[in-house]
Amino acid sequence: MRLLRTLLFASLLWTGCTSEDPNGYLLVDAVIYTMDDDTPMADAMAVVDGKVAAIGHAEDLRAAHPDLEERSAAGKTVVPGFTDAHGHFMGLGIEKLQVDLRGTRSVDEVIERIKDFYPDLEPGQWIRGRGWNQELWPNRTFPTRQDLDAHFPDNPIALSRVDGHADWYNTAAMNIAGFDTIQQADDPVGGAIIRDAEGVPTGVFIDAAAWMVERHVPEWTEEERDHALELALEEAARVGLTGVHDAGVSQATVERYQRFIDEGRFSVRMYAMIGGIEGSAFETYCNNHIIDYGNYLTVRSVKLYLDGALGSRGAALLEDYSDAAGNRGLLFAEPEAFSGQVRRAVDCGYQVNTHAIGDRGNRVLLESYELAGITPEMRPRDEHTQIIALEDIPRFQQLGIIASMQPTHATSDLNMAEDRLGPHRIKGGYAWRTLTDAGIPIAFGSDFPVEKSDPLEGFFAGVTRQTKDLLPEGGWYPEERLTREETLEAFTKGAAYAAFQEDQLGSLSPGTWADFVVLSDDIMQSPSPQILETSVLATVVGGKTVYGSIGSE
Repeated sequence: MRLLRTLLFASLLWTGCTSEDPNGYLLVDAVIYTMDDDTPMADAMAVVDGKVAAIGHAEDLRAAHPDLEERSAAGKTVVPGFTDAHGHFMGLGIEKLQVDLRGTRSVDEVIERIKDFYPDLEPGQWIRGRGWNQELWPNRTFPTRQDLDAHFPDNPIALSRVDGHADWYNTAAMNIAGFDTIQQADDPVGGAIIRDAEGVPTGVFIDAAAWMVERHVPEWTEEERDHALELALEEAARVGLTGVHDAGVSQATVERYQRFIDEGRFSVRMYAMIGGIEGSAFETYCNNHIIDYGNYLTVRSVKLYLDGALGSRGAALLEDYSDAAGNRGLLFAEPEAFSGQVRRAVDCGYQVNTHAIGDRGNRVLLESYELAGITPEMRPRDEHTQIIALEDIPRFQQLGIIASMQPTHATSDLNMAEDRLGPHRIKGGYAWRTLTDAGIPIAFGSDFPVEKSDPLEGFFAGVTRQTKDLLPEGGWYPEERLTREETLEAFTKGAAYAAFQEDQLGSLSPGTWADFVVLSDDIMQSPSPQILETSVLATVVGGKTVYGSIGSE
């Protein structure tokens, strides 16, 4: 039904090529939620030279811009383009080049998907995939290399967990990496090797430990990476993403983005975070940042890590996991050491964006930012802000920290999060309302490819705290829900603020870029289940349609 509505709408509006009038156009017959405080609602918008020239009533805009051609939105809803404030853009494309294991319900289903994706395997050919989640399986325990060996003894296998914080290898892959060496190795700082009762590695490596095998997995070719970027750009346009904050990039990735921009092949506003303080990218852009390269690329921030993920019990907690006595997760650095990384980034003029999931990880983030002299003007970010100690909230306020959160993490994790944390600590989990009421700026994203890239799924989760099956009834800890206006703001204005771009993006205000999406339904008014049935009919970046069609195109 969703696809049918999209095709019908496109067929009604399509009249020819998608080239744009250089003088712009007047969008009319629209229900526009502008996210502009002065004019929150409008039925028309003037677009000139890729920017919003005016917003308001059609008769007023016709009088002010008599030479602009008109395009009708046919009464459909228009909102500012969605920005995903935390995703992994190349990962989104790379995911499509390997077997997708998201949603598998057993090891047997994993095996079947591998066989379907690789029907003609040659001996020695690597098998790669992502998305398994043992919490969805009957026994909820980590898998083993033997589970894979029984079906693929001659093919090395590398399968990343859905959160990207644990890898599952078979014996063939571990042999390539030097199984004897691995067996004798201690767990590295910030990592763990899962072992059996005899101390032998089972095939699952968490966080920093995964590098022992991962470094032996063949690199994707340049042609494959180009294709992956093409696929990611196509998906972003299809789901209505006009902006992405890419959480951890290399210099090679930045240069690939620049090349695509130069070739006219880039269609999303990219706010790229350099991946850590080591490597060429950090030094290359230190105090020499890229700002608005072709109006599509900005490099002025760095992504750091403090802990792992909750699902793989790598998130650093202040007390033991409720379902694993003696385990408090993986902390990558103590405050004094980590504050050194923060200071180095600040000295290079970078905005500092740090991955912190557990309450201990978030506590260390606060302590480290304080030691490093972080101030609100720097707009420091906490990437995920997933589990916090409620007594730490005033420190978030004092430092001006932006909570960069992912609403679908809550609905994906609700089946295991309370098991990990218990009934008290969960009160500080996925606490959107608590943080919003405390005045903490919120920016929403998805963490794709950990979650699906569709921002409408995130919007639904933000306002309902339910899964797509509408469970649990009434929502999971519903007191943490946000209003529709707050949720849309987190995906638009909130994300723009988190990137110092609120004067250019995040609202349909005069002078901002004309980045917007046309939706099949009014997500601000329709019954909440209907949000998931809503289609993106058109995605527009800088006034140019990059997906679908509007008006007389």
